[in-house]
Amino acid sequence: MHPVIGIDFGTTNSVVTALAADGGVRVLRHATDDVFRSVLCFWNGADGRTRHAAGPAGIEAYLDDPLDSRLIMSMKSYLAQRSFQETRILGQSWALEPLVAVFLRALLAPFRDDLAGAKVVVGRPVRFVGESADDTLGERRLRSAFALAGMEQVQVALEPAAAGHRFAQGLDRPATVLVADFGGGTSDFSLLRFDPGPPRRVTALGHSGVGVAGDAFDFRIIDRVVSPLLGKGGTYRVTGTDLPIPPAWYGSFARWHLLSLMRAPKTMRDIEAVARTAEHPEQLHRLMRLVKDEAGYALYRAVSAAKAALSGAEHATLSFRHADFEVSAEIARSDFESWIAPELGQMRVAVDAALADAGLPASAVDRVFLTGGSSLVPAVRRIFEDRFGADRVVAGGEFVSVAEGLALMG
Repeated sequence: MHPVIGIDFGTTNSVVTALAADGGVRVLRHATDDVFRSVLCFWNGADGRTRHAAGPAGIEAYLDDPLDSRLIMSMKSYLAQRSFQETRILGQSWALEPLVAVFLRALLAPFRDDLAGAKVVVGRPVRFVGESADDTLGERRLRSAFALAGMEQVQVALEPAAAGHRFAQGLDRPATVLVADFGGGTSDFSLLRFDPGPPRRVTALGHSGVGVAGDAFDFRIIDRVVSPLLGKGGTYRVTGTDLPIPPAWYGSFARWHLLSLMRAPKTMRDIEAVARTAEHPEQLHRLMRLVKDEAGYALYRAVSAAKAALSGAEHATLSFRHADFEVSAEIARSDFESWIAPELGQMRVAVDAALADAGLPASAVDRVFLTGGSSLVPAVRRIFEDRFGADRVVAGGEFVSVAEGLALMG
């Protein structure tokens, strides 16, 4: 049997797995971690040449010198965006595919022996991120990035279908399963029919997806708790008239993959000009400081910690400090759930779309398998308990089930 490698290139984390000769799957670990953060950091070395690092090493390099380095996050979120052609990093122009390839080479570097002669199965979401997402373009760019990283022949599979294969390992009778896979940028749903065999058969019945997930929940926390302290909702004066501070700045500020783009000189000049006549200029100066100092990663971690805490408690505190800006805000789970109501609504619609695509009523679903970080959010789980009954809903393998399933699919 040829070796099989499963690669889950995620918006937030990436995971690599290998199928063993006995049919079992093992996670290929970097150090002791199952997951590898999907980030890149670039900086200029003492010799003037551009250097880079990925994953934990990239984060460490960025934290060592945030002012003179560039942290690239959520690369996957751009794959299906036709408007993204290139970005400039330390004076150099980068297209998306080479940028992703740099990350993939770092992700896979320790596993060269496992990759030799292996069949590689790569995951993709049902629907890529973005209101104008082009899913065909997204997959083409994904394949191109892997080719640039040295893997010209890869099998591409839907991520929720992969998670379903992993879940099916524990089934001992035929079943119709709805698999809900929640990533950082997308929420995907697949209806699959499993026959444990032998031989084991998996039939895809229907799919649906939506470009919102964990990152969108983080956005709501920043937008409601942090941005108002940085001028959102305030006014400035032009020829004696009060005008609203441009809300678009805060849309970018609250989205990780857009935050670094705010460092563009024109944006900084625009914010500085508005601050001169703003009702609270100090708030805009703090916004500029956070952007210029590349404090987004620290804020990201604080927000993610508060969100995770709300999965296990009715209240959590968002604590963050940078220079003269400090946040210490208690968030009630009920408030958080009201903030993410639009995303929860989109998820419900997508679940209905998967059922419609399969031509099945909810009563025909035997089991529901939830995976991915946002499956831990109580309001997300309630979508499925209310629709299918709590006794049919199970969860597990929140961060590795897709990669394990990709190896099994190979």
